[in-house]
Amino acid sequence: MRDVRDPWREHAAAVERLQASYAAIPPGVPVRLAKRTSNLFRPRAATGSPGLDVSDLDGVIEVDRAARTAEVQGMCTYEDLVDATLAHGLVPTVVPQLRTITLGGAVTGLGIESTSFRLGLPHEAVQEMDVLTGAGEVVTTRPGDALFDAFPNSYGSLGYATRLRIELVEAPGHVRLQHVRFDDRGRLAEAVAEITGTGEHEGVRVDALDGTVFGPHEAYLTLARWAEGPARDASDYTRDRIFFQSLQEREHDVLSTDDYLWRWDTDWFWCSGALGLHRPLVRRLWPRRWRRSDVYHRLVGLDTRFGIVERLDRRAGRPQRERVVQDVEVPVERLPEFLDWFDELVGMTPVWICPLVAQRDWPTYPLEPGETYVNVGFWGTVPVGPEAPDGPVNRAVEDKVLELGGHKSLYSEAFYDRATFDRLYDGAHLAAVKAAHDPDDRLTSLYDKAVRRR
Repeated sequence: MRDVRDPWREHAAAVERLQASYAAIPPGVPVRLAKRTSNLFRPRAATGSPGLDVSDLDGVIEVDRAARTAEVQGMCTYEDLVDATLAHGLVPTVVPQLRTITLGGAVTGLGIESTSFRLGLPHEAVQEMDVLTGAGEVVTTRPGDALFDAFPNSYGSLGYATRLRIELVEAPGHVRLQHVRFDDRGRLAEAVAEITGTGEHEGVRVDALDGTVFGPHEAYLTLARWAEGPARDASDYTRDRIFFQSLQEREHDVLSTDDYLWRWDTDWFWCSGALGLHRPLVRRLWPRRWRRSDVYHRLVGLDTRFGIVERLDRRAGRPQRERVVQDVEVPVERLPEFLDWFDELVGMTPVWICPLVAQRDWPTYPLEPGETYVNVGFWGTVPVGPEAPDGPVNRAVEDKVLELGGHKSLYSEAFYDRATFDRLYDGAHLAAVKAAHDPDDRLTSLYDKAVRRR
């Protein structure tokens, strides 16, 4: 008789292996994941110690169609999660832009996407989760628990999610897009506020909303509307055509649900251009299976490790460059001011914008519940002088966002002093929760992870 697979038993065995790998890490040695892929953009100190074995915690345990929930392991990528839920006609409430972002990573590190203006952030759809704490224990935690509420934006400093029960929503049959151009940033911000407040544009429902800013007088809001049935004559941006360029070329578009969810992944938004993939010849020669954000991220990681581009720039006499890879949130009414300031100081285009409304207060990333913020994402490098201090442009971004009443994500480099950091990210409360679940201080603190790069 063939063995019948028992996902829950397999999950329990995987958790046992995880705890055994924790026990094998010597006291005083940093506890980290033995994980090959990452979507972080901040360096960290090297360690020769073995990491936590999460190799079998990367799947979907079960999907409950009637309850519209899924039981998911913490290292499951959204690519695999979406494949499993779409088979039931469902999707997560918010699906971050890149295929290999994990569910646990999005919850502990704040994911976002175009449904965030009405459905919040990924952690707000979590009903229950199991967390491996710094004490080596697996704790089940729910909304209202100190550990649960402090977990979003803790980046592993409070532990690692092994299982999450998440809410799902009905999936569209396909997606219809409208790209609305704005020549004035004040009007752009007003439109974001109006759509977020009403859920409509010119009397028509809007299911998802994001935007792209190409310059001072050219920006587009992309309004997505769910439609029934399979797509006819859908566009395909995984081959020769490039999605972000289509915003300037056509007002209306149609995508399959799967292609809409991963529309930004094929070209890593527009950052694949740094690897030559916006050139037709290079694009044709580059294998289609390698047109993925995780492939590009590994290539950037190799460059960072070996300093290839930096050495070539020095040999060519080109100025030193600073990596400015950040996502920030500013109140919608301050968006024009931030974009104007950013143009003058940084001059990087395009930039991505994505409105969000937090459903409740989250202490470690305190956004005012019910208020509209706009995420601004910018990813590239800028020239700086040879005698420039460490991270001058990134520090200026931090100061400006703070001035405007916003917050900055911590997936990339941060330069805050300790007092400012603790004030912005609820350091005292976070430390208290960490002490309760990590009494021997086995896990690296959030400040050490985000600022000191440990």
